Amino acid sequence: MLIGLVGKSNTGKSTFFAAATLVDVEISNRIFTTIEPNKGVTYVRTPCPCGGNKCHPQNSKCIDGVRFVPVKMVDVAGLVPGAHEGRGLGNKFLSDIMEADALIHVVDISGGTDEQGNPVVAGNRDPKDDIKFLEEEIDYWILGILKRNLATLSKRMEATREKFSVVIHSQLAGLGIKLADVEDAMNKTEINQHSDDYDILKFIRALRERAKPIILAANKIDIPGSEKNLERIKDMGYELFPCSAEFELALRRAAEKGIIEYAPGGGTFRMLKEMDASHSKALEHVQSFLQSYGSTGVQGIIDHIVFEVLEMIVVYPVENEHKLSDGKGNVLPHAFLMKKGSTALDLAFRVHEDIGKKFIAAIDAKSGKNISSSYQLKNGDVISIKAAR
Repeated sequence: MLIGLVGKSNTGKSTFFAAATLVDVEISNRIFTTIEPNKGVTYVRTPCPCGGNKCHPQNSKCIDGVRFVPVKMVDVAGLVPGAHEGRGLGNKFLSDIMEADALIHVVDISGGTDEQGNPVVAGNRDPKDDIKFLEEEIDYWILGILKRNLATLSKRMEATREKFSVVIHSQLAGLGIKLADVEDAMNKTEINQHSDDYDILKFIRALRERAKPIILAANKIDIPGSEKNLERIKDMGYELFPCSAEFELALRRAAEKGIIEYAPGGGTFRMLKEMDASHSKALEHVQSFLQSYGSTGVQGIIDHIVFEVLEMIVVYPVENEHKLSDGKGNVLPHAFLMKKGSTALDLAFRVHEDIGKKFIAAIDAKSGKNISSSYQLKNGDVISIKAAR
């Protein structure tokens, strides 16, 4: 699974990425600071079955009974108007984001970045225009791909009698779009080989919303005036998640240096070392923000896109259902992200292909009951897989 960070230059996209992953990236107000995609690992939070007792995570980490499960993240180059026509790094940007399963669109909710990504006085830009702009660039880029091949597709259908959905999918499969995505979008819209641009675009919008869902991160909410923009755009029907990537990065860096005690997504922090007056004042400002908003919003956005939008759950495979451990005695060693609806057999294959092939039964460690291969997993399940030797 891969989450993509998208948006114009100077919206705080790279700051969000650095805060989420603690990967060192160049952060500046120059356009195209990011050219090659930055790649890193972020985490989603979920209650750990250990309940705060000692566990031994091998592929994740546990902080005070909260399990942090890794997720890949990529920060791609900033977008400019006309990207779908190849302007700026348009074609590269659009092909890069199509590798992601879902997108976080980092929007400068303060209105302090013009359409080209240049810094301006806060309030000079309507963030609503940035939201529409990104979606339209993606849609028109896909439209261009389909239109270039529409005549060829029609001839292919006549020659092979393939379904239109199959032919369309053959053109878009390289973008990480599944046949089921195409068929679902077709069921919601009217499209055929004779459709005009208007109808094709309706199909593409439905397809994008299913195959590449976008979450709107209303960044720079800490800047005065941003709250008014947020409420105004929410009233227009958009769902936005307020955040301050700059504050989250400051907190995580301070925690990394042992200056404060802070868990990502937390609503407070504790000072561990004395600081000079200027740094103390800065952290007091952050603390005041946390009291108002409950968190910086960054971690909550990541959790939301993984658990709510992509509909993932966390499952813990173990060998010993009584001790909740693997063969080496590690308690709750692995936490796997699985799609909702996955079965015990799917988990067996996820652990190892041979275990899946030799699956005999499984045990729900919490209840001690045997479960079948078709048992649908629930978030937080601890499962022991039994396989033939």
